Amino acid sequence: MRFTSEQRLDDGVREREFTLGEIPGTLWTPESAAPAPLILMAHNNGLPKGQSRLVARARQTAAYGYAVASIDAAGCGDRPRSAADEQARADLRRAMQAGEPVDEIFESFIGPLVEKAVPDWRTTLDALLALPEIGGPVGYSGWTALGIRLAVAEPRIAAAGFFAGGYVPLAQREEARQVTIPLLLLLQWDDEGNPRQRALDLFDAFGSKEKTLHANPGGHTGTPWFELEDTNRFFGRHLK
Repeated sequence: MRFTSEQRLDDGVREREFTLGEIPGTLWTPESAAPAPLILMAHNNGLPKGQSRLVARARQTAAYGYAVASIDAAGCGDRPRSAADEQARADLRRAMQAGEPVDEIFESFIGPLVEKAVPDWRTTLDALLALPEIGGPVGYSGWTALGIRLAVAEPRIAAAGFFAGGYVPLAQREEARQVTIPLLLLLQWDDEGNPRQRALDLFDAFGSKEKTLHANPGGHTGTPWFELEDTNRFFGRHLK
């Protein structure tokens, strides 16, 4: 892992860009003498790590006393994508805007994206836990499909907060029954891009004995800011 830039933010959080082989990432760490618990933070459907809403969440979460890391995994963010991947992404946007069925397109695009991303996230986790300022345990926050796959594949993840959940590949819907860590699922009740009933069915499928659903009215980007505070309290119960 090689750090390429560093800045101190107003709240004392240190923000550093890094590269790990071909993987670009950002690490936010709090002002603390003790090693901090780690939260892996991923944006939905492979959007970039520098997306403004993710960065705002990461900075606020680090200010609560967590180390937070995000990466552009394979096929995500600014990482190279094949012509087929680009076409599938464009077809998905067009179909959603036109109100056409998207399940087949979604499966062909998001399913492989999740599978390609998981090894990069696990490699990054290995490198992050070797840093002296990070002590674990580890949480996950964000993209539901990736989070399910990671929670099944990666025993070091102790708790997870997922967003939406209406569109999740069939493979991850099946894997949801194997997820047993504590969960918090955030659902926007009127999210035009995530069918509500599918999200509720997914919540029911999770195998976790401790799972909580927070639902708020509004569209996809309308999650109330207080949910970040509640999410940090959730992680505080399981990571500190």
